[in-house]
Amino acid sequence: VSNHQLKNNMSLLQQLGREQLGSATASKPLRSHTRSLALLSRNVSKRRGVISGATSSRLPNIPSSIKDIRELKLLDSEDAGGDLLDPEKMRNVKSMSYVSRRRMDDPTFDADAVDEEGLPLVYNEQKIAEYWSKRPGDLLRRWTRFTAVSAPWLTKLANAFLSGKIEERQTQLAADAVDNLTQLGPTFIKLGQILSIRPDVLPPPVMAQLGRLQDKIEPFSCEEAKAVVEKDLGKPIDEIFSEWGDKPIAAASLAQVYKAKLRGSDMQVAVKVQRPGVEPNILRDLFIFRSLASLFDEFAQQRLGCRPELIVDEFGEKLLEELDYEQEARNIQEFYQNLKSDPTIKIPWVQSDLCGKRVLVMEWIDGIRCTDPQAIKSSGLDVGGFIRCGVVAGLRQLLEFGLFHGDPHPGNIFAMRDGRIAYVDFGNVAQLSQRNKQTLVDAVVHAVNEDYQSMAEDFIKLGFLAPGTDISPIVPALENIWTDSKGQSLASFNFRTVTSRFNELVYQYPIRIPERYSLVIRSLLTQEGICMTLDPEFHFLEVAYPYVARRLLTDEDPQLRERLFQVLFSDGKFQWKRLENLIMLAREGSGSSSKPGLDLSDTVRDAVRVLLLDERLRTQVIMALTEDNKLRVPEVMSVLRLVQDDIQPNKLIQDFVRGAPQLSRQVLLGWADKVLVS
Repeated sequence: VSNHQLKNNMSLLQQLGREQLGSATASKPLRSHTRSLALLSRNVSKRRGVISGATSSRLPNIPSSIKDIRELKLLDSEDAGGDLLDPEKMRNVKSMSYVSRRRMDDPTFDADAVDEEGLPLVYNEQKIAEYWSKRPGDLLRRWTRFTAVSAPWLTKLANAFLSGKIEERQTQLAADAVDNLTQLGPTFIKLGQILSIRPDVLPPPVMAQLGRLQDKIEPFSCEEAKAVVEKDLGKPIDEIFSEWGDKPIAAASLAQVYKAKLRGSDMQVAVKVQRPGVEPNILRDLFIFRSLASLFDEFAQQRLGCRPELIVDEFGEKLLEELDYEQEARNIQEFYQNLKSDPTIKIPWVQSDLCGKRVLVMEWIDGIRCTDPQAIKSSGLDVGGFIRCGVVAGLRQLLEFGLFHGDPHPGNIFAMRDGRIAYVDFGNVAQLSQRNKQTLVDAVVHAVNEDYQSMAEDFIKLGFLAPGTDISPIVPALENIWTDSKGQSLASFNFRTVTSRFNELVYQYPIRIPERYSLVIRSLLTQEGICMTLDPEFHFLEVAYPYVARRLLTDEDPQLRERLFQVLFSDGKFQWKRLENLIMLAREGSGSSSKPGLDLSDTVRDAVRVLLLDERLRTQVIMALTEDNKLRVPEVMSVLRLVQDDIQPNKLIQDFVRGAPQLSRQVLLGWADKVLVS
């Protein structure tokens, strides 16, 4: 393909890409963009000037590629386009790399990195294929093992389909699959665990069986662990640690953890050591998965709206990220920075200079694992307070920072002696964009206000539904699920119940759950399960609603302020009852955040400022106060009585005095603009 033709083709791709992905700001660095660009970039071959992928189609035939990009946009919510689709910049992106935004944020990131044996250190399907295609003997042995284990099960599955008894036998088939996946090792176990939280792929009975999968395995020897540490850190182990446990305190399919003491200090640390040889085995299995993926192309296109290779890529990328302990160290540091000011949460420090690709050294957490709820109950801790800390900690990760723990199972969460909640194991984390965080807040608010039409629209914004989907039949279905699950009060709500009902909805409508939201759902379900083992009377929304209400009323984020006003106005009318409900809910949650007490001074200040600057809103407020041709004095007095103890007059006056010059200037400029326009 000539350079001229390539340039024209890239211009066409740029135009189509913008139509599908929308525009983006030109100021973002290239390495911090979404997977949509990563997929697009890996399909650009500098050598041949073609779009390479499952079909190896040439550039003029790119609608299918754009469809893939559109589908991947549902996984990522940051807009991509503009300068990102510039041909010169795209040609500079590493060809055939498929990487997450989090690893691209690392300035040392190398999409083509390989170890001393030529194995890719980052998920790169081309290099994986190159490596394993040269080792047919290893592949044959693995295929033989796979066939020997799975053939009886596949025969049962085929018989169930042919006899029309697949639904009748699906639970037993899933139970047999759990045994097979366990025999086949870490990659298959992880795959089963991922599928156990994907209701858009599997029916609920099968998910329930896969949820039993455990990745426990016989520990490898202490000598092998020490050898990995010495090789990865380049020092004799006695130079690093003065004490080293004879046995691991935890062992799993990917790694095991030892308790040790740093030489030259009294600091006890947890040392996470990767299982020797696990990465080559996983890469081999991923190569096999991708080879098999094309067999399920029709199912994946119909059920999930994307090619099955993309699902394997997503799974493989995430799995290899879990195996990169330098990335996990960065995750820990980011969590620490986000939550260090919260006195209810403990994030361990990490010894960065003693971390490598296969070794992680972090602070030893001396607490009670949530795997032992009875010990927590008998420890004298305020169990109710600890539960509130945990729920709010999870919500802060999701809605404030967007970076959340993707695997908060009981073994990864500790109750500290002082009542704090502590997290470990940060290999599996996920990120939400700013826009998705805001949409999640919207969804909670719409649920509170029973605004099911807006809830369905939130599904489109979050990527659960494709743009343009007819939501009219989904709205009543959401209403039925929510009202049945919530019952008469928050006290009867159970997150697992509403999730189970939602899973049924997924099979009835064209709903697809993006990977990150399957992690969100699993995270919330797991945390609710932990809370309910500690207190069977625990109800998620009794903590979650007050937290969201408190954020809406007190957070300084201007976009949340805008959402507060959107909540308070419906169909052009001010919702006095909603305002009272928000205030009462926020007061209920005032003891479950890092800032005790409810202070609405900043909220009042910002409300006055917005009223002075926004003529449309000012008109709405005046209409609200004089609705139906009468002054709403009783409603105003009711609200004032509610907030009289939540406003600090002195602070409010000081803020107004300090901000008066700037506010006056903004008001005058606004009036001047209006005069000039008129």
